[in-house]
Amino acid sequence: MIGEQSMIKLRPNKIHIIGSVGSGKSTLARHLSARLDLPYYELDNIVWHRVPQGQDIRNSPETRDTLLQKAVDSNQWIIEGVHYKWVASSFEQADLIVYLNTPVWKRNVRILKRFTVQKLGLEQGNYRQTFTMLWKMYTWSYHHDRKEKALIMAFLQPHQHKLCMVRNEAELTRYLEESTR
Repeated sequence: MIGEQSMIKLRPNKIHIIGSVGSGKSTLARHLSARLDLPYYELDNIVWHRVPQGQDIRNSPETRDTLLQKAVDSNQWIIEGVHYKWVASSFEQADLIVYLNTPVWKRNVRILKRFTVQKLGLEQGNYRQTFTMLWKMYTWSYHHDRKEKALIMAFLQPHQHKLCMVRNEAELTRYLEESTR
C-alpha cells in the first residue's frame, strides 16, 4: 500500500495510469484514490455506456471525448486504462504518468482470477464474463507486449519527464518516496 507520508510530500493531483489488460491499473487507481482522496475514472467506462444486465453500448467518439475532457478539466483526478491515442489531453495535463510494466505471467493469473470470481458471481465486473472475452483478454495481453507497449512508449516520449515505469505498487511507492528527497 502507498505510504501516507510519501503521498503527503509529493501529492500529485493528476495521475494517468496506463498498462496492459491485467496489469493492475484499476486496483492501483482505487488504492491511490483512497489514499490521496482523488476521484478516479476508468477509461473503459468512458468508452462504454454501461447497460445493467445487457449489452454495453459504445459511446460515440464525441460523447467519449466530452466525458474525458470533463474529467481532465477538473483540478484532481486519476485516469486509468489501456487507451492512449485519444487520451492525449490527459497525458498533457497529468502531473504523473504511471506505466504498469507487469510481467505477462502475472497478468495471465490476474485475467484468469478476474474471470473466475466474476463468472462465479463473487465479484461484480464491468462486463459479462464469457470464454470469448477471456480469450480476447489473453490475446490483448500478449499483443500489448509485442506491439502496443512500443507504440505507447513512442507516444509518451514528449512526457518522459513525468513518466514512471513500475512493475507494481511497491515500486511506485519507492519512486514517490525517492522523488521527495
